[in-house]
Amino acid sequence: MESFGVVMMWPSSSYLVEELNKRFKLFRCWKVPNKEEFLRENSNSISALVGCPVANADSETIDMLPKLEIVASHSVGLDSIDLVKCKEKGIRVTNTPDVLTEDVADLAIGLIIATLRKICVSDRYVRSGLWTKGDYKLTTKFSGKSVGILGMGRIGSAVAKRAEAFGCPISYCSRSEKPNLKYKYYQSVLELAKNCQILVIVCPLTKETYHIINREVIEAVGPKGIIVNIGRGPHIDEPELVSALVEGRLGGAGLDVFENEPYIPEQLFGLDNVVVLPHVGTGTWETRKDMADLVIGNLEAYFLKKPLLSPVV
Repeated sequence: MESFGVVMMWPSSSYLVEELNKRFKLFRCWKVPNKEEFLRENSNSISALVGCPVANADSETIDMLPKLEIVASHSVGLDSIDLVKCKEKGIRVTNTPDVLTEDVADLAIGLIIATLRKICVSDRYVRSGLWTKGDYKLTTKFSGKSVGILGMGRIGSAVAKRAEAFGCPISYCSRSEKPNLKYKYYQSVLELAKNCQILVIVCPLTKETYHIINREVIEAVGPKGIIVNIGRGPHIDEPELVSALVEGRLGGAGLDVFENEPYIPEQLFGLDNVVVLPHVGTGTWETRKDMADLVIGNLEAYFLKKPLLSPVV
């Protein structure tokens, strides 16, 4: 299949780069100084695009690639793909669901514990030699706290299962109530926030969920609660989150995603009640390989005229 041109927008996986290069004619978009010029120059040779959350098939990119037939995203999220335009142009779209669920759910629990028990701060306390001058201050337990989950899809369900093991009452908010689910359902995120001590964000990013975590929701979680975001940065009104944390109106936050990645509000760096991670929810060798294999499998299936493994459009 070396004759098929595939453009990779960003090197999200070195393994994926190597495997794509073995199988296809690979165009490395991140290597060039001018992306637009590069895409236009090679537009007639590119029939597939491999993207990721930070660089995918937006409207402008699609318009520059008239021969584009398939977008294979190295991610489960679809917010960085213009799905409407893909559907209009008959461009197939795939993503990488399921294979990343466990890792992202694991990280959510890790962020909860790290935030409540101040693991990162405690680590710095020991490394700086302060332990010899006195014991570290008391923190807050996780077990038994009420957990509210915004988005009860694959990952949300996996987070709930893990939190249940800690004896946590679970509630959730999603587009509709899930049948045969024993957890308490709230129709609005505000009601969910009012009734939980830990709010976990794991819903897709859409026009409806942009800044869904606003000042009112943050205030509802309150000075004894925490917010954990493993979804997308724009789910949260970031300036409102920062001010609430600085002023003590929110108890804490565990954040794997941000509005303008990789740029993070510097006010967060000096706060002991915040854990910040560089968008590593899927960042294990095992899961990134599985995701890459699924991307490759979808591309091979498409070019061999076989059913796609994980079709979206």
